[in-house]
Amino acid sequence: MITLNRPEKLNAWTANMRERLIDLLREAGDDPEVGAVVLTGAGRAFCAGQDLKETATIDPDDHAASDAWIDGFDRLYRAVLDLDKPVVAAVNGVAAGSGFQYALLADLRIGHAGVRMGQPEVLSGIPSITGIWAMWNILGRARTTEFTLTGRLVYGAEAERLGLLTRLVGEREVLTAAIAQAKELAGLPSGAVALTKGRLRELEREALADSVEAAKKVHATAYASGEPQREMARFLQGRAR
Repeated sequence: MITLNRPEKLNAWTANMRERLIDLLREAGDDPEVGAVVLTGAGRAFCAGQDLKETATIDPDDHAASDAWIDGFDRLYRAVLDLDKPVVAAVNGVAAGSGFQYALLADLRIGHAGVRMGQPEVLSGIPSITGIWAMWNILGRARTTEFTLTGRLVYGAEAERLGLLTRLVGEREVLTAAIAQAKELAGLPSGAVALTKGRLRELEREALADSVEAAKKVHATAYASGEPQREMARFLQGRAR
């Protein structure tokens, strides 16, 4: 079980957190004693996405820094996708932005009615490019367009209906149910599971690579305009638009 542990910030992550997470995912993949992985968050959130205090400091003229930031997410997402072992997300609270994308990378996602999930980056002036990739195969064009352009979050029942959650359970049962599901998957023939996941990975590999390259170009354009910086500063200062 891997737990994001920054509850006071709704588990919003920094680059250092993501690098540590990549290491843990690789260790789990290499450990013969691990049959499946459960991803969750401490406190009342799964992951609120990027810590905007960190992103707001990116120099719009420093393309190398911007590209490195996006490459970090590429490595994180691939660390989940490259696992030949089943991955279950115990979505215990809000999953937003890149945290929402991270949850969607799990093979199965278990949550409760109070969970809120979505892609609100546009509200902070940030284009959601890898978000389009993460949502497309689950939601299709119409719903992906809605989520990326409106930034709205949906509650658990709607998330389950749309396929964003695999199953709903009681709020206090999320982690227990996710662990039970992971144990069940870990008991399956590991060779068949690995080969199946390998094929699923092949179907996504090119689309992810294209999304990452597109994100670099789009984010460079967005940051050059100054809009993300203005919107993030407004958000961090608690000012209404």
